[in-house]
Amino acid sequence: MAVREAAVPAVDHLVVDRYTDLVGPSNEMLGPVRNGGRIEFLTVPGCWGPMITPALRSGHEVTLPVAVEGAKVGDAVAIHVERLEQLSRATTSGTHTGWEGRFISDPFVARICPTCRDAGRHFLYPDTYLDGIGEGAVRCATCHSEVIPFHMVEGYTMVFDEAKEIGVTVAPARAEELARNAREWVVLQEHARQHPIVALGKADLVGVMTRVRVSAGNLGSIPAIDLPSSHNCGDFGAFLVGAQHEFAVTEEELELRTDVHMDIDSVREGSILIVPVKVDGAGIYAGDVHAMIGDGEVAVHTTDISARVVVRVEVIKGLSLDGPILLPPVEDLPFLARPFTRSEVERAKALAAAHATKLEGPVLPIQVLGSGPYINAAVDNGVERAAKLLGMTVDEVKNRTTISGAVEIGRLPGFVQINLLAPRERLERLGILHLVEAAYGEPVGW
Repeated sequence: MAVREAAVPAVDHLVVDRYTDLVGPSNEMLGPVRNGGRIEFLTVPGCWGPMITPALRSGHEVTLPVAVEGAKVGDAVAIHVERLEQLSRATTSGTHTGWEGRFISDPFVARICPTCRDAGRHFLYPDTYLDGIGEGAVRCATCHSEVIPFHMVEGYTMVFDEAKEIGVTVAPARAEELARNAREWVVLQEHARQHPIVALGKADLVGVMTRVRVSAGNLGSIPAIDLPSSHNCGDFGAFLVGAQHEFAVTEEELELRTDVHMDIDSVREGSILIVPVKVDGAGIYAGDVHAMIGDGEVAVHTTDISARVVVRVEVIKGLSLDGPILLPPVEDLPFLARPFTRSEVERAKALAAAHATKLEGPVLPIQVLGSGPYINAAVDNGVERAAKLLGMTVDEVKNRTTISGAVEIGRLPGFVQINLLAPRERLERLGILHLVEAAYGEPVGW
């Protein structure tokens, strides 16, 4: 008779300091953490470091996922972002172009060593090492040729003050000094596989000052299909459709994504993110934390940092989602999507009565996130998700978003936030009213 293995008991608090480039059902899943417990992620820079590390099969290096007790396919998990602490003291970023001949189909995913290929040796995802600083420092461990898959067209190196509140881009001489001690300035964790991007020593943009506002670019649940972590979204994920490498997918398979590579600046301390469960246990992971990011992320990249991310997880049974819902801090909501004051409601009631109309019941803010290969497709995706979620027609969502909400661009080419004020009773029916009221308070004056 076979001996059945005892289930691993759920823990109240789990620290995660191990990483992956792929997310999906094949992941090792840590935990479980109990429903209501906390996960503490020690993240590493998500984007440029992995981009110059050809052995990684993604443009991101994210944490291993964590199972949440009781989370089953068809449920959702509310992620309460309690702490986002920047660890990096410096970073490097900039615009990019792929280095022709050093990748197959997609430079974020399938990087190669052309010299090893021409010699008939194994050439896909080559192991590399750093020899000095600059783009020429990334060398194939087998043949020692330069194999960096991206060229940073115009880049900068940024340092941060002690309080991590201000950043300044430094001059070339200082950038080179930092590059020679890059791992320490980035605060790269022991188990990270990426090369520290500060080693490039870039300094095309000098003396620019900016404010720090830390946000998580990747936070959420794993998809129902293995995907490069940078492509768990509808815009970058579109590059996988019909690709010429092993992670190619069909359009139908891309629907199995969870859309948690968001790059939205409101995924920060105090926000609540509600994500779909598409694999039992949910598999909550984090990464790609930024020191700051402007709406649209028009340069495609921003200031990647190492960080400490502490979240509390809560299972919402029976809430089936295609993609995430975000409840950002109230100050991040667009003007038209903010909760009404008592005075506003009383005036609206009087105005409605004067015109033989009854005001609809209380409403509260909600953001439904959408993605697609371009902005209009992302808007369509978000609107359709909102309509399905709230039991409205697509046209009703469009009207409400236009007069009492907004569409915000999280990232180009295609990630958006559909803001609208949703009827309280519909939020209650979904089982998320307590979350919305925790974020914005109970409606007043109704």
